[in-house]
Amino acid sequence: MAIEQRSPDSAVKHRHRQEGPQRHIVVFIFSVILTLIAFAAVAAGGVNATFAVILLLVMAVLQVFLQMGFWMHLKDKGHLIPILFMLGGFFIAGTCIIMALYWVWWD
Repeated sequence: MAIEQRSPDSAVKHRHRQEGPQRHIVVFIFSVILTLIAFAAVAAGGVNATFAVILLLVMAVLQVFLQMGFWMHLKDKGHLIPILFMLGGFFIAGTCIIMALYWVWWD
């Protein structure tokens, strides 16, 4: 019976890739910039109301994707089930909002 000895260098090393704080800092700065742009658009006063609402919605959607992707780590592998449940929740919430608006406006 022979015992096979392996040196530590011959073993396959699988390291989990660790993210440093650099990406989180960049995402945080980007979120602050998006917030400042939205605040400036509303505080300016001379901006068309329709444009301001559209700009605020676009900034909000961008921030949601940034927050979910980087702070909640949904960009990583193995997060399909939480993503599917959140999409289902968004669908149900959107349906409830549309139904409530329909009920209030056209009743």
